Amino acid sequence: MDGRIFLASGFVALAAIAGVLVMAASPSRPEPASLAEATVAAAKAATPVARTPAPAPTPKVAISDEPFVIKRILPISGPIKYGEWHWDEQDVPKGPIVITVDLDARVLSVFRGGYEIGATAVLLGTEDKPTPLGVFPITQKDRDHVSNIYTGAPMPYMQRLTDDGITLHGSKVEKGYASHGCVGMPEDFAAKLFTTTHLGDKVYITRGKQVGIGDNLAGS
Repeated sequence: MDGRIFLASGFVALAAIAGVLVMAASPSRPEPASLAEATVAAAKAATPVARTPAPAPTPKVAISDEPFVIKRILPISGPIKYGEWHWDEQDVPKGPIVITVDLDARVLSVFRGGYEIGATAVLLGTEDKPTPLGVFPITQKDRDHVSNIYTGAPMPYMQRLTDDGITLHGSKVEKGYASHGCVGMPEDFAAKLFTTTHLGDKVYITRGKQVGIGDNLAGS
């Protein structure tokens, strides 16, 4: 009897030792998914993230809108006749070029820094194809331009005002002639004007706007 008890106790002791060895040899169980995700999130939060700096705002360019004021009118007596033109830039200081066209007077004037340096009678459009009113910058210049709209008509010293074909150019300026909306001027005058202007110079086309010394053309 005592031998059986001793033997049974030996078996229990061996089983306990074997269980301890199995637990020591088995790998640790993985963390629950929620705990692992929390650990990764904490690591990411602790790591600084490189950020692309926002682009610097583009500085605004100040655009001068200084009014154009008439400072001198050429001393021309009487109306300018067809084919007649005047040019005098002696002692006139440098300055921006502005061109005016009065449809009623049929006269084009050229101003440098507010001083009139040139004036001529011009051909204009008809009622069917009128010369437009407004302020137009010169967008193109071509000394030997040929029209691609009106059957290859020569348009020497062309200066474009609109995309649909309105220009300044040299022409035969005589009574009874008209244009298709362009402003035609004697060719010699057109040549002088061509060498005087730059792209972007403004052309004011008005109707019956009488200008005099001190007038603000930009307010017309």
